[in-house]
Amino acid sequence: MKKQRGFSLMELMIAVVVAGILLAVAVPTYQGYLNSNRRAVAGACLAELSQFMERVYTSSMTYNVNNGVPTVLPDSNCQQTLMGTYAFTLNAGAQTYTLTAEPKGAQSGDSSCGTLSVNQAGVRSANGDSSADQIKKCFG
Repeated sequence: MKKQRGFSLMELMIAVVVAGILLAVAVPTYQGYLNSNRRAVAGACLAELSQFMERVYTSSMTYNVNNGVPTVLPDSNCQQTLMGTYAFTLNAGAQTYTLTAEPKGAQSGDSSCGTLSVNQAGVRSANGDSSADQIKKCFG
């Protein structure tokens, strides 16, 4: 009688179950790393846009007008990188501004940090919370 080769149905089912368990753990962990990475890039982008606003203020002594034209955020590389995952907005007054990065699309599930913001004084906040722990967690 010939000896059979190959895997039994039971062995294949065990392999499928083990692979399923590994995927169930790996996919959410990977998604968390992606969210954290995008959040760090958004924080860096807010810093870059904040520098732009300070240059506007230096040249015109106001945040909301640049040579008679309302201030518009420049189209930067970091904004292009995050297109579809963060929307950047500017709310500028004569002596104050607030830059915000609101999560969109794949990043919208990031409820722990949510909307990131920075103002003219350099005060950063995440979901309106500017505590040191929240800033460290959300801005890196």
